[in-house]
Amino acid sequence: MTSDDIARPGRPRSIDTYAALSPEHTEDVLRLLDEAARNDGQQAVSEQGRLQLRGGAREGVSHLLLTTDGELVGYAQLEDTDPVEPPAAELVVHPSYRGQGHGRALGSALLGASGKRLRVWAHGGHSAARHLAQVLGLSLFRELRQMRRPLADLALPDPVLPEGVTVRTFMPGQDDAAWLAVNAAAFAHHPEQGALTQRDLDDRKAEPWFDPAGFFLAEREGELIGFHWTKVHTAEQLGEVYVLGIRPDAQGGGLGKALTTIGLRHLAEQGLPTAMLYVDADNKAAVSVYERLGFLTHETDLMYRTET
Repeated sequence: MTSDDIARPGRPRSIDTYAALSPEHTEDVLRLLDEAARNDGQQAVSEQGRLQLRGGAREGVSHLLLTTDGELVGYAQLEDTDPVEPPAAELVVHPSYRGQGHGRALGSALLGASGKRLRVWAHGGHSAARHLAQVLGLSLFRELRQMRRPLADLALPDPVLPEGVTVRTFMPGQDDAAWLAVNAAAFAHHPEQGALTQRDLDDRKAEPWFDPAGFFLAEREGELIGFHWTKVHTAEQLGEVYVLGIRPDAQGGGLGKALTTIGLRHLAEQGLPTAMLYVDADNKAAVSVYERLGFLTHETDLMYRTET
């Protein structure tokens, strides 16, 4: 643990950095994230970041807690696991304590911890986040779109699988290694998704939302070549195209579209009114496919980075 105390008239502010959070700190951070999400309409920290709050230390991950008079008012997470890209971060300040320089203090601490090589997510792309990025000297680097479509009266053509391809559902434990290998191959260009490990998969399998009946695997001659993992957000009544991946040597034959249709039909059968997914804005081919399937952009997450 390291500490960075910042002099401030009135209420002293401190930023403490941890490799792992205690159960008490974890609960404090989760309460802070919930308060911010209720105010902002979306989570300030991604699913991966929230999963990394628990379970002890993780290689390359650190947690920054900003307190005033011993009260947690800000949180940031820094992940330095990509061998090429700068460390990635997410940060949030409690809604009641915004406009007091806490976001800038956390951002400055992240810049210091990363050696001024930093990428930062701004979920929802709010104006305050854009302003903070400008203040910190960060430039827009990536746009991640959340797209949605209604599931009521879903009318999609029957899925057409490539010759020799069959689809079944995921079997926990038995399919883990094969899925991780295909996921890594399908997302070799994607630093977050492609780097998932057995621990990351186990974290997700332990979540209340995990349902293997909505995790579809495509096989050819007994080998896994693609998958569509769906997810249900019960509280929001949203179905998600959580992850869809095709092994590179199996791309281009219509398997992605077929798997998407299979997953959407599954979500519709759950009685969910809406489906959602995330896609990089510069992935024109994927955006076009999803638009043809009836998806429209709902909101956009932005990533900023230091100039390299």
